[in-house]
Amino acid sequence: MAGKRLESKHKIDRRLGCNLWGRAKSPYNTRQTGPGQHGANRGKPTDYGLQLRAKQKLKGYYGGIGEKQFRKYYFEAIRMSGDSSQNLVGLLESRLDAVVYRAKFAPTVFATRQLVSHGHFKVNGKRVNIPSYQVKEGDVIEVREKSRTVAIIMGARESAERDTPEFLAMDDNGFKATFVRTPKLEDIPYPVAMEPNLVIEFYSR
Repeated sequence: MAGKRLESKHKIDRRLGCNLWGRAKSPYNTRQTGPGQHGANRGKPTDYGLQLRAKQKLKGYYGGIGEKQFRKYYFEAIRMSGDSSQNLVGLLESRLDAVVYRAKFAPTVFATRQLVSHGHFKVNGKRVNIPSYQVKEGDVIEVREKSRTVAIIMGARESAERDTPEFLAMDDNGFKATFVRTPKLEDIPYPVAMEPNLVIEFYSR
Protein backbone atom coordinates (compact mmCIF):
# COMPACT_ATOMS: atom_id res chain seq x y z
CA MET A 1 0.00 0.00 0.00
CA ALA A 2 2.75 2.47 1.00
CA GLY A 3 4.64 1.58 -2.19
CA LYS A 4 1.58 2.36 -4.31
CA ARG A 5 1.12 5.72 -2.59
CA LEU A 6 4.78 6.59 -3.11
CA GLU A 7 4.56 5.62 -6.77
CA SER A 8 1.46 7.77 -7.30
CA LYS A 9 3.13 10.74 -5.54
CA HIS A 10 6.11 10.40 -7.87
CA LYS A 11 3.79 10.23 -10.90
CA ILE A 12 2.09 13.46 -9.81
CA ASP A 13 5.49 15.22 -9.71
CA ARG A 14 6.38 14.04 -13.19
CA ARG A 15 2.93 14.63 -14.69
CA LEU A 16 2.79 18.20 -13.39
CA GLY A 17 6.43 18.85 -14.22
CA CYS A 18 7.51 20.01 -10.77
CA ASN A 19 8.70 18.80 -7.37
CA LEU A 20 5.31 19.55 -5.81
CA TRP A 21 6.27 19.04 -2.14
CA GLY A 22 9.96 20.00 -2.40
CA ARG A 23 11.03 16.48 -1.47
CA ALA A 24 14.67 15.48 -1.78
CA LYS A 25 13.65 12.08 -3.19
CA SER A 26 11.31 13.34 -5.91
CA PRO A 27 12.14 11.70 -9.28
CA TYR A 28 11.53 15.10 -10.90
CA ASN A 29 14.93 16.16 -9.51
CA THR A 30 16.62 13.74 -11.91
CA ARG A 31 14.04 12.99 -14.60
CA GLN A 32 12.05 15.96 -15.79
CA THR A 33 9.67 14.30 -18.23
CA GLY A 34 6.09 13.19 -17.81
CA PRO A 35 5.19 9.55 -17.09
CA GLY A 36 5.30 7.21 -20.07
CA GLN A 37 8.00 6.07 -22.45
CA HIS A 38 8.99 9.47 -23.78
CA GLY A 39 7.14 11.76 -21.43
CA ALA A 40 4.18 13.89 -22.41
CA ASN A 41 4.47 16.06 -25.50
CA ARG A 42 4.43 19.58 -24.15
CA GLY A 43 3.23 22.06 -26.75
CA LYS A 44 2.29 25.65 -25.97
CA PRO A 45 -0.48 25.33 -23.36
CA THR A 46 -3.87 26.97 -23.93
CA ASP A 47 -5.49 29.21 -21.30
CA TYR A 48 -7.65 26.24 -20.32
CA GLY A 49 -4.54 24.05 -20.09
CA LEU A 50 -2.81 26.56 -17.79
CA GLN A 51 -5.89 26.81 -15.58
CA LEU A 52 -6.29 23.03 -15.43
CA ARG A 53 -2.63 22.57 -14.50
CA ALA A 54 -2.90 25.23 -11.78
CA LYS A 55 -5.93 23.37 -10.37
CA GLN A 56 -4.15 19.99 -10.51
CA LYS A 57 -1.12 21.43 -8.72
CA LEU A 58 -3.09 23.10 -5.93
CA LYS A 59 -5.49 20.19 -5.47
CA GLY A 60 -2.70 17.60 -5.73
CA TYR A 61 -0.56 19.43 -3.17
CA TYR A 62 -3.12 18.82 -0.41
CA GLY A 63 -3.21 15.10 -1.25
CA GLY A 64 -6.49 13.29 -1.50
CA ILE A 65 -9.06 16.11 -1.61
CA GLY A 66 -11.83 14.90 -3.93
CA GLU A 67 -13.03 17.01 -6.85
CA LYS A 68 -16.46 17.54 -5.27
CA GLN A 69 -14.93 18.87 -2.03
CA PHE A 70 -12.37 20.99 -3.86
CA ARG A 71 -15.15 22.59 -5.92
CA LYS A 72 -17.01 23.35 -2.66
CA TYR A 73 -13.96 25.31 -1.50
CA TYR A 74 -14.17 27.34 -4.72
CA PHE A 75 -17.85 28.18 -4.13
CA GLU A 76 -17.10 29.14 -0.52
CA ALA A 77 -14.12 31.28 -1.62
CA ILE A 78 -16.19 33.32 -4.11
CA ARG A 79 -18.99 33.80 -1.55
CA MET A 80 -16.57 35.31 0.97
CA SER A 81 -15.62 38.99 0.79
CA GLY A 82 -12.20 39.94 -0.52
CA ASP A 83 -9.90 38.29 -3.07
CA SER A 84 -11.35 34.89 -4.04
CA SER A 85 -7.93 33.37 -4.80
CA GLN A 86 -6.62 34.39 -1.36
CA ASN A 87 -9.82 33.04 0.21
CA LEU A 88 -9.29 29.70 -1.55
CA VAL A 89 -5.75 29.12 -0.23
CA GLY A 90 -6.87 30.39 3.19
CA LEU A 91 -9.62 27.74 3.31
CA LEU A 92 -7.19 25.01 2.24
CA GLU A 93 -4.59 26.04 4.83
CA SER A 94 -7.27 26.11 7.54
CA ARG A 95 -7.95 22.39 7.14
CA LEU A 96 -6.80 20.44 10.19
CA ASP A 97 -4.58 18.16 8.10
CA ALA A 98 -2.87 21.20 6.52
CA VAL A 99 -2.27 22.82 9.93
CA VAL A 100 -0.86 19.55 11.33
CA TYR A 101 1.50 19.34 8.33
CA ARG A 102 2.62 22.97 8.71
CA ALA A 103 3.25 22.41 12.44
CA LYS A 104 5.62 19.57 11.50
CA PHE A 105 3.58 16.96 13.36
CA ALA A 106 3.70 14.74 10.24
CA PRO A 107 6.29 14.27 7.47
CA THR A 108 3.99 14.42 4.41
CA VAL A 109 0.48 15.56 3.53
CA PHE A 110 -0.44 11.91 2.95
CA ALA A 111 0.80 10.81 6.39
CA THR A 112 -1.00 13.76 7.96
CA ARG A 113 -4.40 12.64 6.66
CA GLN A 114 -3.85 9.17 8.11
CA LEU A 115 -2.60 10.43 11.48
CA VAL A 116 -5.56 12.82 11.85
CA SER A 117 -8.01 10.04 10.89
CA HIS A 118 -6.48 7.81 13.57
CA GLY A 119 -7.20 10.46 16.22
CA HIS A 120 -3.67 11.55 17.18
CA PHE A 121 -4.58 15.26 17.54
CA LYS A 122 -6.76 17.54 19.63
CA VAL A 123 -8.22 20.95 18.79
CA ASN A 124 -8.87 23.14 21.83
CA GLY A 125 -8.55 20.07 24.06
CA LYS A 126 -11.01 17.90 22.09
CA ARG A 127 -9.97 14.96 19.93
CA VAL A 128 -10.73 15.59 16.23
CA ASN A 129 -10.28 12.91 13.57
CA ILE A 130 -11.65 14.70 10.49
CA PRO A 131 -8.84 15.87 8.14
CA SER A 132 -11.09 18.52 6.51
CA TYR A 133 -12.08 20.05 9.89
CA GLN A 134 -11.82 23.84 9.53
CA VAL A 135 -9.49 25.36 12.11
CA LYS A 136 -10.28 28.92 13.20
CA GLU A 137 -7.92 31.72 14.19
CA GLY A 138 -6.89 31.26 17.82
CA ASP A 139 -7.52 27.49 17.83
CA VAL A 140 -4.89 25.36 19.57
CA ILE A 141 -3.88 22.11 17.85
CA GLU A 142 -1.85 19.62 19.84
CA VAL A 143 -0.49 16.09 19.62
CA ARG A 144 -2.33 13.88 22.14
CA GLU A 145 -0.07 12.90 25.03
CA LYS A 146 -0.16 9.19 24.27
CA SER A 147 0.77 9.95 20.61
CA ARG A 148 3.89 11.98 21.40
CA THR A 149 6.16 8.94 21.17
CA VAL A 150 4.81 7.78 17.79
CA ALA A 151 7.92 7.41 15.60
CA ILE A 152 6.51 9.14 12.51
CA ILE A 153 5.45 12.20 14.56
CA MET A 154 8.79 12.40 16.39
CA GLY A 155 10.68 12.07 13.09
CA ALA A 156 8.68 14.87 11.49
CA ARG A 157 9.29 17.22 14.40
CA GLU A 158 13.04 16.63 14.28
CA SER A 159 13.30 17.03 10.49
CA ALA A 160 15.26 20.03 9.23
CA GLU A 161 13.60 19.83 5.79
CA ARG A 162 10.83 22.33 6.60
CA ASP A 163 10.34 25.35 8.85
CA THR A 164 7.17 26.23 10.74
CA PRO A 165 5.48 29.26 9.09
CA GLU A 166 4.82 32.49 10.99
CA PHE A 167 1.03 32.07 10.99
CA LEU A 168 1.49 29.30 13.57
CA ALA A 169 2.81 29.88 17.09
CA MET A 170 4.51 26.80 18.55
CA ASP A 171 4.76 26.17 22.28
CA ASP A 172 8.13 25.45 23.88
CA ASN A 173 7.86 21.66 23.88
CA GLY A 174 6.83 21.60 20.20
CA PHE A 175 3.69 19.49 20.61
CA LYS A 176 1.20 22.37 20.51
CA ALA A 177 0.52 24.97 17.81
CA THR A 178 -1.79 27.98 17.83
CA PHE A 179 -3.35 28.96 14.49
CA VAL A 180 -2.59 32.66 14.82
CA ARG A 181 -4.13 33.83 11.54
CA THR A 182 -5.40 32.59 8.20
CA PRO A 183 -2.45 32.94 5.82
CA LYS A 184 -2.29 34.79 2.52
CA LEU A 185 -0.69 33.21 -0.55
CA GLU A 186 2.62 34.98 0.15
CA ASP A 187 2.73 33.51 3.69
CA ILE A 188 2.39 29.89 2.58
CA PRO A 189 5.67 28.00 2.07
CA TYR A 190 4.74 26.23 -1.17
CA PRO A 191 7.89 24.69 -2.74
CA VAL A 192 6.51 25.55 -6.21
CA ALA A 193 4.63 28.58 -7.52
CA MET A 194 0.89 28.22 -6.98
CA GLU A 195 -1.61 30.22 -9.05
CA PRO A 196 -4.95 30.13 -7.20
CA ASN A 197 -6.18 32.96 -9.44
CA LEU A 198 -6.06 30.53 -12.38
CA VAL A 199 -7.94 27.94 -10.30
CA ILE A 200 -10.72 30.51 -9.73
CA GLU A 201 -10.75 31.18 -13.49
CA PHE A 202 -10.93 27.43 -14.20
CA TYR A 203 -14.09 26.97 -12.15
CA SER A 204 -15.74 30.24 -13.22
CA ARG A 205 -15.60 29.39 -16.95
